[in-house]
Amino acid sequence: MKKFKVVLPDTNAVLRYLLHDHEEHFAKASEFFEAIREDKRQAILLEGVLVECVYVLTKFYQVPRAEAAGKLHALLQYKGMRNSDRQELLYALKRYAETKLDIVDCILLAKGFDNNMEVFSFDADLRIKQN
Repeated sequence: MKKFKVVLPDTNAVLRYLLHDHEEHFAKASEFFEAIREDKRQAILLEGVLVECVYVLTKFYQVPRAEAAGKLHALLQYKGMRNSDRQELLYALKRYAETKLDIVDCILLAKGFDNNMEVFSFDADLRIKQN
């Protein structure tokens, strides 16, 4: 079995794939991510890239929260995604789609819950959501 190098896609590559707004970049991104989908290549979607994607999709492109979360949720489930924190990120995206919490707060909750830790915050909404 051939081993593949794990690739770290950046925010721009993810956005071009999800938005299909630049033909040349979309073609390259699509080829890359379809290989990830089929486990012909491997990638890790870093937490920081995920956060930036959420912000750019929702703030700049005005993509609704649930739709942005859904697109990233689907991407994280591609066979070639090798995130060790995949379940936490999926949970965070689900919380983000269902609440008004910021994506970073949702990741804090997911990481805390999954690792039996408490989140320390002055944000009343965040304190309430973890109970």
